[in-house]
Amino acid sequence: MASKRQSAPPARPLRIVVVQAADAALRAQALNVGLQEAGYEIVASLPADMHLPEQIALLQPDMIIIDAESDARDVLEHIVIATRDERRPIVMFTEDDATSSMEAAMAAGVSAYIVAGLQAERIKPVLNVALARFKQEQKLLAELDDTRHKLAERKVIDRAKGLLMTRHGMTEDAAYQKLRTMAMNKNLKLAEIAQRILDVEDLLG
Repeated sequence: MASKRQSAPPARPLRIVVVQAADAALRAQALNVGLQEAGYEIVASLPADMHLPEQIALLQPDMIIIDAESDARDVLEHIVIATRDERRPIVMFTEDDATSSMEAAMAAGVSAYIVAGLQAERIKPVLNVALARFKQEQKLLAELDDTRHKLAERKVIDRAKGLLMTRHGMTEDAAYQKLRTMAMNKNLKLAEIAQRILDVEDLLG
């Protein structure tokens, strides 16, 4: 008898921490209901205080939602500290439509800044867009970091080639082949052997 194909396990709901400013207490119930109806797991509702970074690190949420009716600069300061070492998508619901407030929020790492949008039916599409945007930003940052790393390695290799060419009268191709051979013999990356050569040169003067 042919075995039935096992279906993939259902994806777990996003784990969300809600950070609420003091002025948003009356909106808390509406936000929580909207999140639960959309199928999200609220792991905690936290005040924006000095303990927030420690609590975020302990809870390890998938997303952070800020609910601040008006000026949320104090909240943002705590969020910046809480997500400094490990970025997470952040969605902010507020009634503050000042351009300066929006710019401050985006600079702090907020993925979506939603003004007057705290309706239950809007929560899920807003969070989906914020999550997609966050993933795209992280991908771009990773690609940029990879490019910078490769450029840095290229500079180290070029410097080591130049040193070999000067010290031993080699051509550029011969210097490059020398580096490759040394790297293979020592089971190191090309940039690693190049850096070792430069380190030795610095020591010996």
